[in-house]
Amino acid sequence: MGELFRSEEMTLAQLYLQSESAYCCVSELGEIGMVQFRDLNPDVNVFQRKFVNEVRRCEEMDRKLRFVEKEIKKANIPMVDTGENPEVPLPRDMIDLEATFEKLENELKEINTNQEALKKNFLELTELKHILRRTQQFFDEMEDPNLLEESSTLMDPAEVGTRPPLRLGFVAGVISRERIPTFERMLWRVCRGNVFLRQADIEDSLEDPATGDQVYKSVFIIFFQGDQLKTRVKKICEGFRASLYPCPETPQERKEMAAGVATRIDDLQMVLNQTEDHRQRVLQAAAKTVRVWFIKVRKMKAVYHTLNLCNIDVTQKCLIAEVWCPVSDMDSIQFALRRGTVSQEDTRHRSIKTLRTSEPHSHHFMPGLC
Repeated sequence: MGELFRSEEMTLAQLYLQSESAYCCVSELGEIGMVQFRDLNPDVNVFQRKFVNEVRRCEEMDRKLRFVEKEIKKANIPMVDTGENPEVPLPRDMIDLEATFEKLENELKEINTNQEALKKNFLELTELKHILRRTQQFFDEMEDPNLLEESSTLMDPAEVGTRPPLRLGFVAGVISRERIPTFERMLWRVCRGNVFLRQADIEDSLEDPATGDQVYKSVFIIFFQGDQLKTRVKKICEGFRASLYPCPETPQERKEMAAGVATRIDDLQMVLNQTEDHRQRVLQAAAKTVRVWFIKVRKMKAVYHTLNLCNIDVTQKCLIAEVWCPVSDMDSIQFALRRGTVSQEDTRHRSIKTLRTSEPHSHHFMPGLC
């Protein structure tokens, strides 16, 4: 029973690998998982090692795949996981993988940029639609005698009745619903009560094109007299991140603009639907292979990271590695090295020899026994 918890007998071995076949030999050793490489360059900075550029390229591919994965999850598309364990890509395959991921990332970013611009335009048109609808109601209410009496306080009382009524200027816009109370107080204090504010909530929530969150907003119209008050009102609106829109003064012009806005909204909705359909197709295609791509890229990165642990001889034609491995698996390790050299059609000599050492050895437990 005591042997169940004992490590396999381990030995320290030295590998001599030809530069052309070293990548494939290390990848084959990685697949069988029977060796542990020692770092023969402990004093060399990680950024000064032989294969640092290849590791960086793998990290860049991994970053692009994480971006694609994030977009897939954001779209609530399930990623296919078939359990497939692909082989390590060859070094020459890296260029094709980089091109594939670069194209996919650029396509998704372009779609996202266009979609955000379309959604921003759609939001502006939707807000303008609500403004035109609500301002007509506000102007209708302005004909109320009681309201006219209240708005007359915007003019000098001494001049009321002694001169023709002045035309009031106005601005209309949309603001976040939660900012309305503070917005109203600020207008009253800065303008000293010489403005008249009307506001109404937009019942439906609106989508923020930048975040995709649903937000609730209100339409407002502010009446004032004079350019000085107009400047103050616009600065306050800017400070509260309110969106101002042009609003015609006559009912007929507002009606014509509303009809044009409705047509543009319908056309824009059609374009948005087509853009979203295209985005879904791209992400669904990527969702089928993104797991396999992750495995390939991370295997490549692991191989190059392992090669950075090796020494390179003075001729630059041979890599020297030291590994801990089970004595009972030496034949399997030799066979993996042969597969690595055959895959590169490299028939030159490669060897593995055991080393005597007094260092504490690594441990290896058989699967199922620990």
